Amino acid sequence: MLQKYVSLGKKKLRCGYTTGSCAAGAAKAACEMLITQNKTDSVRLLTPKGIELDLEILEAEFAEDHASCAVKKDSGDDPDITNGILVFARCEKIPFGIRIEAGAGIGRVTKKGLDQPVGEAAINSVPRKMIEYSISEIAEKYDYTGGIRVVISIPEGEAIAKKTFNPRLGIEGGISVIGTTGIVEPMSSQALIETIRTEAKVLKAQNYKNLILTVGNYSKSFLSKEMPFVCGKNVTCSNFLGEAIDIALELDFESVLIIGHIGKLVKLGAGIMNTHSKQADGRMEVLVTCGVLAGADIETLKKIPSCVTVDSALEEFDKAGKIPEISAVLMKRTQHYLNAKVQGEIKIGALMFSDKYGIIGKTETADELIKIAAEEYNG
Repeated sequence: MLQKYVSLGKKKLRCGYTTGSCAAGAAKAACEMLITQNKTDSVRLLTPKGIELDLEILEAEFAEDHASCAVKKDSGDDPDITNGILVFARCEKIPFGIRIEAGAGIGRVTKKGLDQPVGEAAINSVPRKMIEYSISEIAEKYDYTGGIRVVISIPEGEAIAKKTFNPRLGIEGGISVIGTTGIVEPMSSQALIETIRTEAKVLKAQNYKNLILTVGNYSKSFLSKEMPFVCGKNVTCSNFLGEAIDIALELDFESVLIIGHIGKLVKLGAGIMNTHSKQADGRMEVLVTCGVLAGADIETLKKIPSCVTVDSALEEFDKAGKIPEISAVLMKRTQHYLNAKVQGEIKIGALMFSDKYGIIGKTETADELIKIAAEEYNG
């Protein structure tokens, strides 16, 4: 068990290791058993992060022409759906080179923009390098000059894949063997950001030029009713609006349209680009400011700070007949901060809605961006 921890507030959370590390460790052990014809109970693996793992080898078996074994995935304290699965490697001798293939439970790439080309097994480039290095290390240790064919498999992979984003991303038939550092850090925001980047890259590879960002389940329901042509072609960025916009710039999209519930997106009216409550709240402060600028009466404004949700605040403004004016101010402020974020490099806008009031407002660029999206995504 890896004894490395990261801090989250006052909590210490244990790190784990990736499917890529499991595959490399299993390949290393299987290769050693094939060459030596002796059982291997554990292997040491140096991860790209520089952390050395001591991996227990399970279900080991070997014969003169092959060897196979497994490493159990340990995600530490990260709530990873792949925690506890077995990642197998089976090695056979070939005349020369190192050939990496996929067995049961490993997905196949069906869309452009992912780490591997269309048609290839979803074993990403860093895990492939880790596997190659591990096998080369064993070959050198025992003066073996021939080649090795290694087949990576995850028996539970096909069933698990149905519970992940893989089918949407274009990985069919199983899960991916992934990991850029070899180490899983619990509750890692970087993992979520990389998922956003991957989804955006897939759309870019399909020649979409305009990116639709949504922030959660409310957006999914809204799109299915109001903009069905976008469904399945939007990127859910959760709380990471700023990072998602940066990714759009990085990948040279021509525009970004943000669609979301006002309960989250109201924070854009203060330039808050990470909408998680632990990062910043400011919802009621934004609404009070908008209310003042919209000319709301003082008695209504006094009620807003004690509102628990944005929807309840909207009800107070509705009683005062001020929602249209509040919306106009909020949309203007939102456009200002979004423009400041992209510095004129791309077009950007936002649409906000609520369950009770429907579309609350659109920034000045939103209608143009919706029209562009309709033409592109319906094409």
